[in-house]
Amino acid sequence: MKQLKRSRKDRWIFGVCGGLGEYFNIDPVIVRIFAIATGFIGFGVVGYLIAAVIMPEQKEES
Repeated sequence: MKQLKRSRKDRWIFGVCGGLGEYFNIDPVIVRIFAIATGFIGFGVVGYLIAAVIMPEQKEES
């Protein structure tokens, strides 16, 4: 079963967009563009910060 987690390998700020991209099997750049677009509207920044706090981080792969 897949779990939604913040990415450790594909992260820019907190790894939220990288984790969402891995979870939905889409390019994280598309998720980042959507996050930036919603950030201009106003609720994107708050949603991103909430996701960064709530989403657990991936464990290190050995």
